[in-house]
Amino acid sequence: MVLVGSCAGPPESEPRTTVTFAIAIHGGAGTISRSIDESRKAGYIESLTAALTLGRDLLEDGATSLDVAERVVRLLEDDPQFNAGKGAVFTKEGSHELDASIMDGRELSCGAVTGVRTVKNPISLARMVMERTPHVLLAGDGAEKFAADMGVETVDPSYFDTERRYRQLLEMQKREAEKQTGGGTVGVVALDVHGDLAAATSTGGTTNKMWGRIGDSPVIGAGTYADNRTCAVSCTGSGEEFIRHGVAHAVSSLMAHGGLSLQEAAEKVIFEVLKPGDGGLIAVGRDGSIAMVFNSEGMYRAAADSTGRFEIKIWE
Repeated sequence: MVLVGSCAGPPESEPRTTVTFAIAIHGGAGTISRSIDESRKAGYIESLTAALTLGRDLLEDGATSLDVAERVVRLLEDDPQFNAGKGAVFTKEGSHELDASIMDGRELSCGAVTGVRTVKNPISLARMVMERTPHVLLAGDGAEKFAADMGVETVDPSYFDTERRYRQLLEMQKREAEKQTGGGTVGVVALDVHGDLAAATSTGGTTNKMWGRIGDSPVIGAGTYADNRTCAVSCTGSGEEFIRHGVAHAVSSLMAHGGLSLQEAAEKVIFEVLKPGDGGLIAVGRDGSIAMVFNSEGMYRAAADSTGRFEIKIWE
């Protein structure tokens, strides 16, 4: 376990402090060896710390959960360590196809894009789909055309290239693997001081994926979900499994209709519905509770709230 800050609450004899804001972040789940290079581990911790600090400070200053989710995901998209934006993995054809989604828990408003190739920050385009169109999901050329109409920042596709991801593609093709454990996707869930929830997820997909493959990240209810009545959820792992089981929405439904707590609902889906190794999720409840649950070897994750909680972890 890698831990920064403290997650310790007040002594049992003292009344618990009401949580006025909370945030959780993930940077992917999957096979993360404990023997990972120390410099690489330190890099992940540094990046997660920067992202968590940004999100916490924004929430503390009264920013909305929606703005915070977008801002923090943009920061992670610009970080080549993660499989989103700059660090996106390569497709089977040696290109990049990026996906992202965002959801506002107030009215279940949501937006998503999939298969974009030149948009520097897909999460911001997803928000524009939510706020400036009557649609939820735009794909491929249509999403690119919309990006041009909106004047968002675009880059040459080579911007997304990184040497580490290219080596992963060559290694994957050499093994002719049929399945890859997910990892590197980024996500943020937040509760703001106004009592509103939001969730955002962004990914480059899976290494060596077939042209046009879409995972759970841009699928509302599978990889992303937010409802002020229950919780906000962002998932990471084997996308096809998260789609099959509608994981993000399932957590919310178990709370709304099954009377489960956030932690109970998250554990039930991750440990009883999904298979070992499928991945994990982060979630924030309407009461400020935080769940970070996974059934893989590890999950890059971080959490903070108004009580002073501030932690970064990779393994159990």
